[in-house]
Amino acid sequence: MSARTKRFFKKIISYAGVFFFILAAGMLYWQLRNYSFMDIARALWNIPFTNLVFACIACFCGYIALSLYDYLALDYVGRKVSWWKWMLAGMLGFAISNNAGHAVVSGGAIRYRLYTRWRVPGSDIIKMITFSGFTFFLGYAAIAVIGYFLVPSDMFANSAGASIGVNGLFILCLSVLLAYYAVALVFSGKSVRIGEIKFHVPNIGAACVQTLLGIADAVCAGLVLYFCIRSYIDMPFGVFIGLYVIANVAGVFSQVPGGIGVFESVFMVALPDSADKASIFGALLAYRIIYYVLPLIGIGGLFFIYERWLRARMKKWLAEANQVMHKIPIHHKKHNLDN
Repeated sequence: MSARTKRFFKKIISYAGVFFFILAAGMLYWQLRNYSFMDIARALWNIPFTNLVFACIACFCGYIALSLYDYLALDYVGRKVSWWKWMLAGMLGFAISNNAGHAVVSGGAIRYRLYTRWRVPGSDIIKMITFSGFTFFLGYAAIAVIGYFLVPSDMFANSAGASIGVNGLFILCLSVLLAYYAVALVFSGKSVRIGEIKFHVPNIGAACVQTLLGIADAVCAGLVLYFCIRSYIDMPFGVFIGLYVIANVAGVFSQVPGGIGVFESVFMVALPDSADKASIFGALLAYRIIYYVLPLIGIGGLFFIYERWLRARMKKWLAEANQVMHKIPIHHKKHNLDN
Protein backbone atom coordinates (compact mmCIF):
# COMPACT_ATOMS: atom_id res chain seq x y z
CA MET A 1 0.00 0.00 0.00
CA SER A 2 1.45 3.36 -1.03
CA ALA A 3 1.93 6.29 1.37
CA ARG A 4 -0.74 8.23 -0.51
CA THR A 5 -3.28 5.44 -0.06
CA LYS A 6 -2.45 5.20 3.65
CA ARG A 7 -3.02 8.95 4.07
CA PHE A 8 -6.34 8.60 2.24
CA PHE A 9 -7.55 5.85 4.59
CA LYS A 10 -6.38 7.81 7.64
CA LYS A 11 -8.45 10.77 6.50
CA ILE A 12 -11.51 8.55 6.02
CA ILE A 13 -11.11 7.15 9.56
CA SER A 14 -10.59 10.64 10.99
CA TYR A 15 -13.72 12.05 9.34
CA ALA A 16 -15.81 8.94 10.03
CA GLY A 17 -16.48 10.13 13.58
CA VAL A 18 -17.79 13.48 12.34
CA PHE A 19 -20.01 11.79 9.74
CA PHE A 20 -21.54 9.32 12.22
CA PHE A 21 -22.06 12.04 14.83
CA ILE A 22 -23.98 14.21 12.34
CA LEU A 23 -25.99 11.19 11.22
CA ALA A 24 -26.77 10.24 14.85
CA ALA A 25 -27.71 13.82 15.73
CA GLY A 26 -30.17 13.87 12.84
CA MET A 27 -31.69 10.56 13.95
CA LEU A 28 -32.03 11.79 17.53
CA TYR A 29 -33.68 14.99 16.37
CA TRP A 30 -36.19 12.97 14.36
CA GLN A 31 -36.92 10.73 17.35
CA LEU A 32 -37.39 13.69 19.74
CA ARG A 33 -38.99 16.22 17.40
CA ASN A 34 -42.38 16.01 19.16
CA TYR A 35 -40.98 16.61 22.66
CA SER A 36 -39.80 19.73 24.44
CA PHE A 37 -36.68 20.26 26.55
CA MET A 38 -38.89 20.36 29.66
CA ASP A 39 -40.28 16.90 28.83
CA ILE A 40 -36.75 15.49 28.85
CA ALA A 41 -35.76 17.39 32.02
CA ARG A 42 -38.91 16.17 33.78
CA ALA A 43 -38.12 12.57 32.83
CA LEU A 44 -34.59 12.94 34.18
CA TRP A 45 -35.90 14.39 37.44
CA ASN A 46 -38.60 11.69 37.86
CA ILE A 47 -36.21 8.73 37.94
CA PRO A 48 -36.70 7.14 41.40
CA PHE A 49 -33.88 7.90 43.84
CA THR A 50 -33.53 4.20 44.73
CA ASN A 51 -32.93 3.37 41.07
CA LEU A 52 -30.22 6.02 40.88
CA VAL A 53 -28.52 4.55 43.97
CA PHE A 54 -28.53 1.06 42.42
CA ALA A 55 -27.20 2.56 39.17
CA CYS A 56 -24.31 4.16 41.08
CA ILE A 57 -23.52 0.83 42.79
CA ALA A 58 -23.51 -0.92 39.39
CA CYS A 59 -21.21 1.83 38.05
CA PHE A 60 -18.77 1.29 40.93
CA CYS A 61 -18.76 -2.48 40.30
CA GLY A 62 -18.24 -1.82 36.60
CA TYR A 63 -15.14 0.28 37.19
CA ILE A 64 -13.78 -2.37 39.56
CA ALA A 65 -14.17 -4.82 36.67
CA LEU A 66 -12.44 -2.34 34.34
CA SER A 67 -9.50 -2.05 36.73
CA LEU A 68 -9.15 -5.86 36.60
CA TYR A 69 -8.33 -5.45 32.90
CA ASP A 70 -5.02 -3.99 34.04
CA TYR A 71 -4.49 -6.76 36.58
CA LEU A 72 -4.91 -9.38 33.85
CA ALA A 73 -2.69 -7.40 31.49
CA LEU A 74 0.06 -7.14 34.11
CA ASP A 75 -0.13 -10.89 34.64
CA TYR A 76 0.10 -11.36 30.86
CA VAL A 77 3.40 -9.43 30.66
CA GLY A 78 4.71 -10.93 33.93
CA ARG A 79 4.87 -7.68 35.91
CA LYS A 80 3.66 -6.89 39.41
CA VAL A 81 2.71 -3.56 40.97
CA SER A 82 0.75 -2.72 44.13
CA TRP A 83 -3.01 -3.34 43.94
CA TRP A 84 -3.91 0.33 44.33
CA LYS A 85 -1.66 1.24 41.42
CA TRP A 86 -3.29 -1.03 38.84
CA MET A 87 -6.70 -0.05 40.18
CA LEU A 88 -5.89 3.66 39.79
CA ALA A 89 -4.38 3.19 36.32
CA GLY A 90 -7.26 0.99 35.12
CA MET A 91 -10.09 3.14 36.45
CA LEU A 92 -8.53 6.42 35.35
CA GLY A 93 -7.55 5.08 31.93
CA PHE A 94 -11.10 3.91 31.21
CA ALA A 95 -12.71 6.99 32.75
CA ILE A 96 -10.74 9.12 30.28
CA SER A 97 -11.13 6.86 27.24
CA ASN A 98 -14.88 6.39 27.86
CA ASN A 99 -15.35 10.15 27.60
CA ALA A 100 -12.69 11.07 25.07
CA GLY A 101 -12.92 8.08 22.75
CA HIS A 102 -9.89 6.65 20.90
CA ALA A 103 -9.09 4.40 23.87
CA VAL A 104 -5.61 3.46 22.63
CA VAL A 105 -4.53 7.10 22.52
CA SER A 106 -6.41 8.65 25.45
CA GLY A 107 -6.42 5.77 27.93
CA GLY A 108 -3.03 4.54 26.73
CA ALA A 109 -1.37 7.90 27.36
CA ILE A 110 -2.34 7.99 31.04
CA ARG A 111 -1.29 4.35 31.48
CA TYR A 112 2.06 5.08 29.86
CA ARG A 113 2.62 7.99 32.23
CA LEU A 114 1.75 5.97 35.33
CA TYR A 115 3.33 2.62 34.51
CA THR A 116 6.64 4.08 33.32
CA ARG A 117 6.77 5.86 36.68
CA TRP A 118 6.26 2.46 38.30
CA ARG A 119 9.16 0.99 36.27
CA VAL A 120 7.16 -0.98 33.72
CA PRO A 121 8.95 -0.89 30.32
CA GLY A 122 7.25 0.86 27.42
CA SER A 123 7.11 -2.33 25.33
CA ASP A 124 5.22 -4.11 28.13
CA ILE A 125 2.77 -1.21 28.40
CA ILE A 126 1.98 -1.55 24.69
CA LYS A 127 1.38 -5.27 25.22
CA MET A 128 -0.89 -4.49 28.17
CA ILE A 129 -2.97 -1.99 26.19
CA THR A 130 -3.33 -4.48 23.31
CA PHE A 131 -4.29 -7.30 25.69
CA SER A 132 -6.88 -5.09 27.44
CA GLY A 133 -8.33 -4.11 24.08
CA PHE A 134 -8.88 -7.76 23.21
CA THR A 135 -10.45 -8.36 26.65
CA PHE A 136 -12.95 -5.58 26.01
CA PHE A 137 -13.90 -6.77 22.54
CA LEU A 138 -14.13 -10.43 23.56
CA GLY A 139 -16.64 -9.64 26.32
CA TYR A 140 -18.74 -7.30 24.24
CA ALA A 141 -18.56 -9.57 21.21
CA ALA A 142 -19.78 -12.51 23.29
CA ILE A 143 -22.79 -10.55 24.59
CA ALA A 144 -23.48 -9.11 21.13
CA VAL A 145 -23.65 -12.65 19.71
CA ILE A 146 -25.89 -13.84 22.56
CA GLY A 147 -27.95 -10.65 22.38
CA TYR A 148 -28.51 -11.14 18.65
CA PHE A 149 -30.66 -14.16 19.49
CA LEU A 150 -32.29 -12.56 22.55
CA VAL A 151 -33.32 -9.29 20.88
CA PRO A 152 -36.53 -9.75 18.82
CA SER A 153 -35.85 -9.54 15.10
CA ASP A 154 -38.61 -6.96 14.55
CA MET A 155 -36.95 -4.45 16.91
CA PHE A 156 -34.99 -2.91 14.02
CA ALA A 157 -37.69 -3.52 11.38
CA ASN A 158 -38.43 0.22 11.14
CA SER A 159 -34.90 0.99 9.95
CA ALA A 160 -33.35 -0.97 7.10
CA GLY A 161 -29.93 0.57 7.80
CA ALA A 162 -30.04 -0.44 11.47
CA SER A 163 -31.15 -3.97 10.55
CA ILE A 164 -28.26 -4.39 8.10
CA GLY A 165 -25.86 -2.95 10.67
CA VAL A 166 -27.01 -5.37 13.38
CA ASN A 167 -26.61 -8.37 11.08
CA GLY A 168 -23.16 -7.17 10.06
CA LEU A 169 -22.22 -6.61 13.69
CA PHE A 170 -23.30 -10.16 14.57
CA ILE A 171 -21.14 -11.64 11.79
CA LEU A 172 -18.16 -9.48 12.81
CA CYS A 173 -18.42 -10.32 16.54
CA LEU A 174 -18.87 -14.03 15.89
CA SER A 175 -15.86 -13.99 13.55
CA VAL A 176 -13.71 -12.21 16.17
CA LEU A 177 -14.66 -14.73 18.86
CA LEU A 178 -14.05 -17.79 16.68
CA ALA A 179 -10.76 -16.42 15.33
CA TYR A 180 -9.39 -15.51 18.78
CA TYR A 181 -10.28 -18.88 20.31
CA ALA A 182 -8.88 -20.73 17.29
CA VAL A 183 -5.58 -18.87 17.59
CA ALA A 184 -5.47 -19.46 21.37
CA LEU A 185 -6.14 -23.17 20.84
CA VAL A 186 -3.74 -23.80 17.95
CA PHE A 187 -0.89 -21.38 18.69
CA SER A 188 -0.92 -21.37 22.52
CA GLY A 189 2.55 -20.69 23.95
CA LYS A 190 3.93 -19.38 20.66
CA SER A 191 4.95 -15.79 19.96
CA VAL A 192 4.17 -13.25 17.27
CA ARG A 193 6.54 -10.39 16.52
CA ILE A 194 4.97 -7.11 15.41
CA GLY A 195 7.66 -4.57 14.69
CA GLU A 196 10.10 -4.73 17.60
CA ILE A 197 7.55 -6.06 20.11
CA LYS A 198 7.06 -9.76 20.74
CA PHE A 199 3.54 -10.84 21.76
CA HIS A 200 2.97 -14.32 23.15
CA VAL A 201 -0.33 -16.00 22.32
CA PRO A 202 -2.50 -16.59 25.43
CA ASN A 203 -3.81 -20.08 26.11
CA ILE A 204 -7.48 -21.06 25.92
CA GLY A 205 -7.90 -20.64 29.70
CA ALA A 206 -6.66 -17.04 29.58
CA ALA A 207 -8.99 -16.34 26.62
CA CYS A 208 -11.94 -17.64 28.66
CA VAL A 209 -11.01 -15.42 31.62
CA GLN A 210 -10.73 -12.43 29.28
CA THR A 211 -14.17 -13.15 27.86
CA LEU A 212 -15.78 -13.59 31.29
CA LEU A 213 -14.23 -10.36 32.58
CA GLY A 214 -15.41 -8.49 29.48
CA ILE A 215 -18.91 -9.89 29.97
CA ALA A 216 -18.91 -8.82 33.65
CA ASP A 217 -17.85 -5.32 32.63
CA ALA A 218 -20.59 -5.11 29.98
CA VAL A 219 -23.28 -6.40 32.34
CA CYS A 220 -22.35 -3.90 35.08
CA ALA A 221 -22.32 -1.03 32.59
CA GLY A 222 -25.66 -2.18 31.20
CA LEU A 223 -27.16 -2.34 34.70
CA VAL A 224 -26.42 1.37 35.15
CA LEU A 225 -28.75 2.20 32.24
CA TYR A 226 -31.21 -0.56 33.16
CA PHE A 227 -31.82 0.90 36.62
CA CYS A 228 -32.29 4.36 35.09
CA ILE A 229 -34.68 3.21 32.38
CA ARG A 230 -36.69 0.43 34.04
CA SER A 231 -39.35 2.81 35.41
CA TYR A 232 -40.12 4.01 31.86
CA ILE A 233 -40.12 0.79 29.85
CA ASP A 234 -40.84 -2.85 30.61
CA MET A 235 -38.15 -4.96 28.96
CA PRO A 236 -36.63 -8.30 30.03
CA PHE A 237 -33.01 -7.87 31.10
CA GLY A 238 -31.80 -10.44 28.55
CA VAL A 239 -33.33 -8.43 25.70
CA PHE A 240 -32.11 -5.17 27.20
CA ILE A 241 -28.46 -6.23 27.62
CA GLY A 242 -28.36 -7.50 24.04
CA LEU A 243 -29.71 -4.19 22.77
CA TYR A 244 -27.35 -2.26 25.06
CA VAL A 245 -24.24 -4.03 23.79
CA ILE A 246 -25.28 -3.68 20.14
CA ALA A 247 -25.74 0.09 20.65
CA ASN A 248 -22.50 0.35 22.62
CA VAL A 249 -20.38 -1.50 20.07
CA ALA A 250 -21.90 0.65 17.32
CA GLY A 251 -20.80 3.70 19.32
CA VAL A 252 -17.26 2.35 19.67
CA PHE A 253 -16.91 1.59 15.94
CA SER A 254 -18.30 5.01 15.00
CA GLN A 255 -15.12 6.71 16.31
CA VAL A 256 -17.30 9.36 17.99
CA PRO A 257 -15.90 10.24 21.47
CA GLY A 258 -17.82 8.17 24.00
CA GLY A 259 -20.14 7.04 21.18
CA ILE A 260 -22.24 10.08 22.10
CA GLY A 261 -25.31 10.39 19.91
CA VAL A 262 -24.63 7.12 18.09
CA PHE A 263 -25.35 4.96 21.15
CA GLU A 264 -28.52 6.90 21.94
CA SER A 265 -29.84 6.87 18.38
CA VAL A 266 -29.29 3.11 17.89
CA PHE A 267 -30.90 2.37 21.25
CA MET A 268 -33.94 4.55 20.58
CA VAL A 269 -34.46 3.31 17.01
CA ALA A 270 -34.96 -0.21 18.37
CA LEU A 271 -37.73 0.86 20.76
CA PRO A 272 -41.38 0.70 19.70
CA ASP A 273 -43.10 3.88 18.54
CA SER A 274 -45.40 3.71 21.56
CA ALA A 275 -42.49 4.29 23.95
CA ASP A 276 -42.17 7.76 25.49
CA LYS A 277 -38.94 8.84 23.77
CA ALA A 278 -38.51 11.89 26.03
CA SER A 279 -38.49 9.64 29.12
CA ILE A 280 -36.08 7.22 27.47
CA PHE A 281 -33.75 10.05 26.48
CA GLY A 282 -33.89 11.42 30.05
CA ALA A 283 -32.83 8.00 31.34
CA LEU A 284 -30.01 7.92 28.77
CA LEU A 285 -28.80 11.30 30.05
CA ALA A 286 -28.84 9.97 33.62
CA TYR A 287 -26.78 6.99 32.44
CA ARG A 288 -24.27 9.32 30.77
CA ILE A 289 -23.90 11.37 33.95
CA ILE A 290 -23.51 8.35 36.26
CA TYR A 291 -21.29 6.15 34.10
CA TYR A 292 -19.22 8.77 32.28
CA VAL A 293 -19.15 12.11 34.09
CA LEU A 294 -19.11 11.12 37.77
CA PRO A 295 -16.25 8.56 37.46
CA LEU A 296 -14.18 11.06 35.49
CA ILE A 297 -14.64 13.65 38.24
CA GLY A 298 -14.15 11.20 41.12
CA ILE A 299 -11.19 9.21 39.77
CA GLY A 300 -9.70 12.34 38.22
CA GLY A 301 -9.82 13.91 41.68
CA LEU A 302 -7.98 10.91 43.17
CA PHE A 303 -5.34 11.20 40.44
CA PHE A 304 -4.93 14.92 41.22
CA ILE A 305 -4.45 14.11 44.92
CA TYR A 306 -1.92 11.41 44.03
CA GLU A 307 0.01 13.81 41.79
CA ARG A 308 0.09 16.49 44.51
CA TRP A 309 1.21 13.94 47.11
CA LEU A 310 3.95 12.64 44.79
CA ARG A 311 5.15 16.17 44.03
CA ALA A 312 5.28 17.03 47.74
CA ARG A 313 7.18 13.80 48.43
CA MET A 314 9.74 14.55 45.73
CA LYS A 315 10.26 18.06 47.11
CA LYS A 316 10.84 16.52 50.53
CA TRP A 317 13.40 14.09 49.08
CA LEU A 318 15.21 16.93 47.28
CA ALA A 319 15.26 19.02 50.46
CA GLU A 320 16.68 16.10 52.45
CA ALA A 321 19.31 15.45 49.76
CA ASN A 322 20.36 19.11 49.82
CA GLN A 323 20.68 19.00 53.60
CA VAL A 324 22.88 15.91 53.39
CA MET A 325 25.05 17.53 50.72
CA HIS A 326 25.53 20.68 52.80
CA LYS A 327 26.59 18.62 55.81
CA ILE A 328 29.52 17.04 53.93
CA PRO A 329 32.77 18.81 54.96
CA ILE A 330 34.39 21.00 52.32
CA HIS A 331 37.72 19.12 52.36
CA HIS A 332 35.83 15.88 51.60
CA LYS A 333 34.27 17.53 48.59
CA LYS A 334 37.69 18.72 47.36
CA HIS A 335 39.15 15.29 47.92
CA ASN A 336 36.38 13.72 45.86
CA LEU A 337 36.92 16.27 43.10
CA ASP A 338 40.68 15.60 43.04
CA ASN A 339 40.04 11.88 42.71
